[in-house]
Amino acid sequence: MRSIKTTTGARIPLDGDLLAIIETLFQEVTARRDLDRSYEDMMREIRHLIGQMTESERVDYFCESLFHNTVRYENERLATYMKKLTEKGGKARK
Repeated sequence: MRSIKTTTGARIPLDGDLLAIIETLFQEVTARRDLDRSYEDMMREIRHLIGQMTESERVDYFCESLFHNTVRYENERLATYMKKLTEKGGKARK
């Protein structure tokens, strides 16, 4: 299996697991710097990783990213809706 490396040398296998890339980014950019990182630091690392991918790998990970973010968006919307229902229900009972 092919892998890519972060600027710190951490290897990431390209097996379609977007969360593995996200976790590695967190460890190598955020945690390694004791949470002292900037938007530019993270974007530089992301661009470094993307630069090592083939066009096909970029498409696959982009699709995975859109799916992941769509599910997260849906969950946040549903949580907001449920919170509103709960608040309305609690007010009606008082």
